[in-house]
Amino acid sequence: MLTKKQLDLLEFIHKRVQRDGVPPSFDEMKEALDLRSKSGIHRLITALEERGFIRRLAHRARALEIVKLPDSMQDSKGFTPRVIDGDKPDKTPAQALPLATGSVELPVMGRIAAGVPIAAISEVSHNVHVPQAMVGQGDHYALEVKGDSMIDAGINDGDVVVIRETGVADNGDIVVALVEGHEATLKRFRRNGNAIALEAANPAYETRLFRDDQVKVQGRLVGLIRTY
Repeated sequence: MLTKKQLDLLEFIHKRVQRDGVPPSFDEMKEALDLRSKSGIHRLITALEERGFIRRLAHRARALEIVKLPDSMQDSKGFTPRVIDGDKPDKTPAQALPLATGSVELPVMGRIAAGVPIAAISEVSHNVHVPQAMVGQGDHYALEVKGDSMIDAGINDGDVVVIRETGVADNGDIVVALVEGHEATLKRFRRNGNAIALEAANPAYETRLFRDDQVKVQGRLVGLIRTY
């Protein structure tokens, strides 16, 4: 049995992983549960881990994986963790083809900066297999993360992020943003009137502000692949 707070936290983490592909930060969890300090979140996470509902990924600060859900939170589609581990595949043709095992093959379109923006991505480097349930409807592609500006969102240097192609985003979404037509970066999206903020998830990096005509959303984060 879980306490109400434990269940609330598990549900919040689950919803954020389903929406963004990565867990929320401790600050976001604290705010969502209306707790005064992060120590309360640590205690709840420890309790959920001891009961087998979540797992903390080794040597990855604030990186969580949901292992199972209580019956009250199961949906008709079942539950598939959105963070998967595995080896990077050899280079293969760039088509995104469904596989018999229930996975799909996506092109990895080079690297995306989680830090200072780098040149826009356009060429396929290799392909990667992801669960079919991760991608859902629409066109998708993958990018290898370079940099550490999104570590508090559970996104580390060397991770591969799965992106759903879209030109729109809601506040709080983690997106691939094309800046001034030539630089691509992975950041959290915020719009305020005619201004757009691209927020890092690392206090070492400042939020960057742009006019709305300087930023074009090229996709939204839906999944994460980590190789050990």
